[in-house]
Amino acid sequence: MSRINTNVSSLVAQNTLGRNNNDLQQALGRLSTGLRINSGADDPAGLIASENLRRDITAVNKAIQNSERAGQLIATADSALGQVSSLLNDIRGLVSEAANSGVLSDDQIAANQLQVDSSLEAIDRISQVTTFQGRKLLDGTLDFNVTEGTNFSRISNLQIGQANLGTTGQVAVEVDVQTAATQAQVDITNIPASTAAANAFADTTLTNTVVQASQGYTLASGGSFSVTADAAGAAAGAAGNSYNIQLIDGANNVALVGNTLQVTTGLATATAATIAGLINGHADFNAVETNAGAAVVGDAGVKAALVGGRDAGSGTIRVTADTAGVDTHTVTIQEVGSGPAVSAAFDGSDNIVVSINGTTTYAAIAAAIDGLAGYSAAVTASSGDQTYDSTLDTPPAFATLGSGAAAAGGITQDAVFELAGKNGREVFSFQAGSTITQIQTAINSLSDSTGVSATVNGTTLELNSTEYGSKALVEVALISEGAGGTINAAIGNLTRTVGTDVVATINGIQATGNGNALTLNTATLDLGLEIQAATTGISSFTIAGGGALFQLGPKIVTNQQARLGIGSVSTARLGGTSGRLYELKTGEAKSLANNPNAAASIVDEVITDVVELRGRLGAFQRTTLQSNIASLSDTLVNLTAAESSIRDADFAKESAALTRAQILVQSGTSVLAIANQNPQNVLSLLR
Repeated sequence: MSRINTNVSSLVAQNTLGRNNNDLQQALGRLSTGLRINSGADDPAGLIASENLRRDITAVNKAIQNSERAGQLIATADSALGQVSSLLNDIRGLVSEAANSGVLSDDQIAANQLQVDSSLEAIDRISQVTTFQGRKLLDGTLDFNVTEGTNFSRISNLQIGQANLGTTGQVAVEVDVQTAATQAQVDITNIPASTAAANAFADTTLTNTVVQASQGYTLASGGSFSVTADAAGAAAGAAGNSYNIQLIDGANNVALVGNTLQVTTGLATATAATIAGLINGHADFNAVETNAGAAVVGDAGVKAALVGGRDAGSGTIRVTADTAGVDTHTVTIQEVGSGPAVSAAFDGSDNIVVSINGTTTYAAIAAAIDGLAGYSAAVTASSGDQTYDSTLDTPPAFATLGSGAAAAGGITQDAVFELAGKNGREVFSFQAGSTITQIQTAINSLSDSTGVSATVNGTTLELNSTEYGSKALVEVALISEGAGGTINAAIGNLTRTVGTDVVATINGIQATGNGNALTLNTATLDLGLEIQAATTGISSFTIAGGGALFQLGPKIVTNQQARLGIGSVSTARLGGTSGRLYELKTGEAKSLANNPNAAASIVDEVITDVVELRGRLGAFQRTTLQSNIASLSDTLVNLTAAESSIRDADFAKESAALTRAQILVQSGTSVLAIANQNPQNVLSLLR
């Protein structure tokens, strides 16, 4: 090296030393922070990925905290509901004790009532004071808001567990019942009621023959058309009516004014077809052109009579013997060519013969029969035209008056049978001659024990389950009955039927039916309701907000949220078809002193409702919240591991890099010192 202005060796040593210093500073920075990426320059893509992962980790952490807090709210509500359940069980015991009125005195029952009142007050207090972070949990604040829709009155006991209201904040619910639930039913037929001798009677139904009046009309100009009066129209009328046609200038119209059919046309002249078309517009007339021709306003050539038009009609005449037990007779109607319009007389066998000459009314026929000694008659049903024409109408078949003898009622043989329903079984024993009403009374007196009620329908005893659905049943097992017995003839030795459940969809999804109750449990809607018995069709309502909204996922979207409804547990709201819990208070209709049986039914329903609410909350806490926490915790571990692999420093690697950088910096410093000494060698050339 003989040049001193540029020390290339020194420059090379400086550059190398600078790079080594940078490596040393990078290793020192990573080791001091523990991070591989301390700025965007370290790894731009890695920085973006790690920051996105940090965002996800933060959201998942909050989702876990949200789920844990939701679990704490549910646990608080469940604890309070546990106290309500305990109080309800105490009330149930007091009700059962109070029903033992043969042993307990009035004072003891009153003491039980005081305990019931205190328990009811405690339940109301729990519903008001149970809070979580200042929010009441059991007073109905967290229940869903419902807006009534079509046939909402058919829906009862609506309970909405969960509902995803989406971005609109509401959801419409449509319940479409295809098949109504049924009761189980067994019919024991042919058990006639025992009756005294009755007055014999017979019904005779007369129907007139429909006749349409028709007439041709000729215009002065030679045109013509045919007009027919509809048989069921106002123009059919009585025979001999004359209807005129009058042409009037004005807007097209047709109207019957008195006996004049006014045809209004704005044309100076009108063809027969035009006039016929306007007449066809009237409800009581039909017209058709028979010869083309024109008419002018006021044409006097159109006039004729519609004769003999009759409407459809019928009448039922009931003929009754004034004396019970009369022998069998008949009532007949015949046409005669002369004499009065209508008359009635006995033939040689005391049968009633009605003679009609021409046209008369059903009322006149009944009056003629009514005038006979020992018989009464009146029109009991009628419709349409009430005339009878002996030349047009066909006489009805003769009616037979029954004997009117006394009828022996009841079952024919002694019978013992077992009746079973959903609630239990009972054995009934009846002697021959027991009436259908006596059997009905005996069965209904134990309907609460069997779940079967009896209804008399003529000579048939209908045994129906008191409940609806596939769990309702009626079973009749004949234990003993004499030969030719009524029950065996009707149903055999054993008959068993069950009801059917309601079949319906909710928002197009098949719901689960249980009697008249429907339940639906999907990812977006969880509800239960009862539909009115024996009804089909659509009922609707709208869930318009409400409920407790829980954010369970890291993203604020509806499918990562859950909205849970918690209804009120106050005594005014708890209850069902049997009544409300507050009705057990002193002075109410179902207090212990007034109706312990009804009180027991109410408490049983309320206990079931509260238990189901606790179960629903517990299921939400276990299957939704706890599983959500477990899933999110696993996700958090994986996200954290991914973020760590991208951003955290590898200490073994960085330590080795630090050692290498330190050595290179030290050696580079020494080399730079040597390179800086090289130019001094030029001085030896100047000596």
